[in-house]
Amino acid sequence: MSGEPRRDAYTHGHHASVVAQHGRRTAEEAAAFLLPRLRPGMRLLDAGCGPGSITAGLARRVAPGEVVGVDAEPAVLAIARERGAGLPNLRFEQASVYDLPHAADSFDAAYAHQLLQHLADPTAALRELARVVRPGGLVAVRDSDYQTMIGWPRSDAIEEWRALYTEMVRRNGADANAGRRIPSWLARAGLGGIEVSTTVALMRERDEVRNWGDSWAERVTASAFAAQALDRGLATRADLERIAAGWRAWARDPEALFLFVHVEGVAVVP
Repeated sequence: MSGEPRRDAYTHGHHASVVAQHGRRTAEEAAAFLLPRLRPGMRLLDAGCGPGSITAGLARRVAPGEVVGVDAEPAVLAIARERGAGLPNLRFEQASVYDLPHAADSFDAAYAHQLLQHLADPTAALRELARVVRPGGLVAVRDSDYQTMIGWPRSDAIEEWRALYTEMVRRNGADANAGRRIPSWLARAGLGGIEVSTTVALMRERDEVRNWGDSWAERVTASAFAAQALDRGLATRADLERIAAGWRAWARDPEALFLFVHVEGVAVVP
């Protein structure tokens, strides 16, 4: 590829509340659909690696093979490098998923978690992931589907948040309901042997519910999400404060429960 690398708008941004939430993710949960296919000695790429919590788990799984985590944001890569400092088979690079600094057929597998939902051209990104994976290797992706997000007790504030978030992502040229589109995107990218699975994220324990609600309350008022909503006239400061208050109130309800669907796809590079 040539020219200036594409940089999509990232709805979440990299506020501390976002990075902390992403840092709770593990390979054992987020890549459970891929782990049985991994073997020691494999070389794996983690695209959109964020703070590297999943990447570190993948590195432990394929050791002594190598894992390379890539992300477009240098600040979050600094956190990832600190997290992975004790893993000699793990390194991180700043790069665009549309223009990876690797030769064709460089990896045995490529993985991306919650990345496609933020991209204006997921098919192009998948083609680029496939380019750097050897023939017969794997491309594995996982994305959530915001339309499936269900909270109990029902909260008008959370319903307003979901509508606002979905519209924000649409304005950014992406799709908050990316999960359901994974099979078609993989097929359009020319990949074969596509296998699709789903898992349900469920938050019912008090600490999980409190963390989720308070995280979104902070993100709604302090992260890039808030700045974009205000700049684009999609919400007022009062709207965002009301939504945040609703999240906090819901998170303290003893009956609170939240769930949503993840869609996972694994495909073979021809």
